[in-house]
Amino acid sequence: MSADTGKKRAVVIAVVVLAVLAAAFAWMRRDGGDDGVLVLYGNVDIREVQLAFRQPGRVLEMAFDEGDAVTAGARMATLDPQPYADTLAAAEASVRVARAEVDKLHGGLRPQEVAQAREALNRARAVATEAGRNYQRQADLLASQVISYSTVDAARAARDQAVANARAAEAALSQAVEGFRSEDISAGEARLAAAQAARDQAATALADTGLLAPSDGTVIARIREPGSMVASQSAVYSLSLDRPVYVRAYVGEPDLGRIAPGTPVRVRSDSSERAYRGQVGFISPRAEFTPRTVETPDLRTDLVYRLRVVIDADQVDGGLRQGMPVTIEVETR
Repeated sequence: MSADTGKKRAVVIAVVVLAVLAAAFAWMRRDGGDDGVLVLYGNVDIREVQLAFRQPGRVLEMAFDEGDAVTAGARMATLDPQPYADTLAAAEASVRVARAEVDKLHGGLRPQEVAQAREALNRARAVATEAGRNYQRQADLLASQVISYSTVDAARAARDQAVANARAAEAALSQAVEGFRSEDISAGEARLAAAQAARDQAATALADTGLLAPSDGTVIARIREPGSMVASQSAVYSLSLDRPVYVRAYVGEPDLGRIAPGTPVRVRSDSSERAYRGQVGFISPRAEFTPRTVETPDLRTDLVYRLRVVIDADQVDGGLRQGMPVTIEVETR
């Protein structure tokens, strides 16, 4: 065997050895090594809230500065409440008026008013009776030609008018006894409901003059100062939320079958030796980018899926700051 042939054979052997080592290394990366740990990389999610008033007005108080820690429900800022308190007072007065009107409609007329209507009917009947008698007398005299036809016609008209007045008084008494119509009562109740809704709206607007923290967090930016006029939905604070702590990471398509929601993980950062416990909370159902229509086995390994890791609540201590790069160790055994 020549020297050239020996060199060629040595080169072939070296290439085969390197290929075997590369395949073994790739298999170990996919399998996570002998300890069954899959290593991923990601960042702590940035979670911020822009806090704003729902109502416009003049800022009366700003209670926190940048860097201050706040707890959920803490009053962070206040608008001048006087204009909204005045609106609420007017709305409450309108509710009282509408309620009094409904009570009146339900109660009907007072007994004294019913008695007045009954007396008015008695008077009208008495007048009608007298007018009827007077007409009869005039009609009897007409037969003897003592009076004229015009006198009899006037007596007849007076009788008819008196009878009509008696009938009107009778209807008025019936209405007084029966009370108001159901349609009037329904309209009054609708006016009361509208007044109550306006009052509730005014009360909500007054409550909105206080800006409350939605969750525990840290003030990142104080945008307004007392005395500033702000429009509704105009941000006055930027708040970084402390809890819960989420970590965003990506997993390759070949390793997708090795994890599932609820899989326990350990999270480490470069700034500390501590390992934080957590679990996989969400895995995206689709790739982060659109692949080609047909993927070869090599191209399939380029597909990545976003996942969210939730740090256990008892592990949160401020060591994982938003945006910080971290290493995630997933137990896959």
